[in-house]
Amino acid sequence: MGGNVHVGLAALGAALAVGWIGAKASEAVGRNPGSATSVMVQSILAIAFAEAIVFYALFLVK
Repeated sequence: MGGNVHVGLAALGAALAVGWIGAKASEAVGRNPGSATSVMVQSILAIAFAEAIVFYALFLVK
C-alpha cells in the first residue's frame, strides 16, 4: 500500500507542476509574444522533466 501512495503523490505533483508550467508559459507569452518560441521550448523541457518524476516513482516502487 505504501508504494501506491508514493506513486499517487508523484502523479499528483507532476500534474500540478505541468499545470503550473503551462499557466506560467501562457502568461509569459501573453506578456511578450515575440518570445513564444523560446518559451515553448523551455516549457516543453520543463514538462518532460516534471513527468519523469512519475516514471522514476513507478520504477523505484516495483
